Amino acid sequence: MSRRGNPDLAASESLRLLGADPAGWVPPTAGVDHDVAIVGAGQSGLTIGYALRRAGITRVAVLDAAESESHVGGWAAKARMRTLRTAKTLVGPELGNPALSFRAWYEAREGTAAWTALDRIPTADWISYLTWFQRQVRVPVRRGVRVLRIEPDGQDRIRLHLRRAGTDTVETARKVVLANGVEGTGGPRIPVTTAKLSPAVFAHTGRQIDFAALRGRTVAVVGAAASAFDAAATALEAHAAEVHLFSRRGDLVVARPGGNPPSPAVQDVFHRLPDAERWRRRFAFAGSTPLDSVQRATAHPNFHIHLAAPWQEATEAGSKVRVRAADGTHRFDFVIAGTGYQHDPRTRPELAAVAGRIALWRDRYQPPAELRSEHLSSFPYVGPGYELTARRPEDAGWLSAIHVFNAGASQSFGLPIGDVPSLRSGVPRLVDAIVRDLVLADLPRTKPSPAAPASREEYAHAVWKPETVAA
Repeated sequence: MSRRGNPDLAASESLRLLGADPAGWVPPTAGVDHDVAIVGAGQSGLTIGYALRRAGITRVAVLDAAESESHVGGWAAKARMRTLRTAKTLVGPELGNPALSFRAWYEAREGTAAWTALDRIPTADWISYLTWFQRQVRVPVRRGVRVLRIEPDGQDRIRLHLRRAGTDTVETARKVVLANGVEGTGGPRIPVTTAKLSPAVFAHTGRQIDFAALRGRTVAVVGAAASAFDAAATALEAHAAEVHLFSRRGDLVVARPGGNPPSPAVQDVFHRLPDAERWRRRFAFAGSTPLDSVQRATAHPNFHIHLAAPWQEATEAGSKVRVRAADGTHRFDFVIAGTGYQHDPRTRPELAAVAGRIALWRDRYQPPAELRSEHLSSFPYVGPGYELTARRPEDAGWLSAIHVFNAGASQSFGLPIGDVPSLRSGVPRLVDAIVRDLVLADLPRTKPSPAAPASREEYAHAVWKPETVAA
C-alpha cells in the first residue's frame, strides 16, 4: 500500500504540537534595525531564519536579490543536474521535525512506494519542496534586495547598504549571516587562460547560460568536476554540434554508488582539528563527479573527453575561440568554465571595503612548501561559530558579528557549508553562537526581574503557627 496525504496538514499539526514560537527575549537596541540580518533566502537562509525564531530571536530580516521565490537559492537558474548529488536520507531544513522533511512532503504527494523507488532527489522536486517549506515555517523574505556594501558602524554593529528597485537605503544589524551559497565570500574561479574572453564566447557555470543558443555550435568545457559535466550534458541536450571537455588530470575522479561517504562524526568536529590537519585534508581533497553525471554526457556520441589536456592559451578571433592545449590546437564557438569558485573576500563587492581587515588562512597558517595552495590560502579563516576573524585585534568585535554560512567557510569546516549535509549540525551551531553572543553583549543592560512585593493575602490562612503555651 502506497500512502498519501496532505503535507500541509501534517506540517501544521507538527508545528502546533511544538507550541507557539518563544517570545522575543533580545532587548531592543537604539539605532538598530535588526538583531540579525540574513543575506540569502535559499535553503540555508530559510533554515537559519526559522531556527532563530524558534530560539526566541524575532527581529530578523531575510534579504534576497532574486525577485521571485521560484529561484530559491538559485536552483532554478543555475542548477543543471537532474538530481541532487547528496543522499535522499540526509537531514535537511527540517532540523528534526519529520513533518517538515522532504520525505514527508514527497510521500504525501507521490506515495511511499515512490519514495522507496527514488534514488536521489530530483532537482525540480527540491525547488518545489523549498518553496513549500518556506510557506510552512512562515519565514518572511524581502526579495529584490541587493547588498551593495557591508561596513562597521563604530559600535561593533554592521551597516548594510542596500538597493531595492533603484532605491538605496542603509540598515543596521547587530549580527549578519552571509548565507549566499556557492559564491560565498568570493565568486567564480576563472582560469587565467580564459580571463580575457568576452561574454559573447565565454561563460562560467555559476552564471546563467543560454543553452538554446548553442544549438549546432561547437562547445568547449574546461574542468572535469560535477558542474562541468552537467553543463556539457545540458549543451548536448540542447543539440550542440559537439562538446569537448578538458581535464587537467590524466583520469577522471568518479563517485560511484555505494562508495564510502564522509563520516558525519569527522565533519562535525572538523573545525576543532589543528590547522595543519585541516589544511592537509583539504589539500588532499579531489572533487569528484557522480557516475550518473558522467553517463548523462557520455551517452552522446558527439561528446569528447580530453584527458591530461590543460589549456595553455585561449584567444578570441571574431566569433571563434582558438585554444592551445596540451593535446593540440582546437577551435570552438563557445567556452564554458566549470572550474568552481574562489573565496577571496577582496573579490566580493559587498566585502571589498573591509576585506583587508578579514583574516585569511594565509594569515593564520603557513603550510610546508609541498602543500602550498594560493586557492586555499585565500579562504577566510572562520571561527567555531562561523564568525569572521580579524587580522588586527581592534577589528575583532565588529568582524565577529559577521557569520559566514556559505562555501567560504568550507576551508575551516571541511565540507561545503550551505549544502544539505551542512544543515543538520551547522545551523544549530550557528544559532547557538548567535544566542551566546547576544546574551553576553546584553548582560550589562539587563537586570534580573525584581521579586514580587511581599504579600500574605493569598496564603496567610495557611501559615502554621505553634500553639501558645501559657506562662
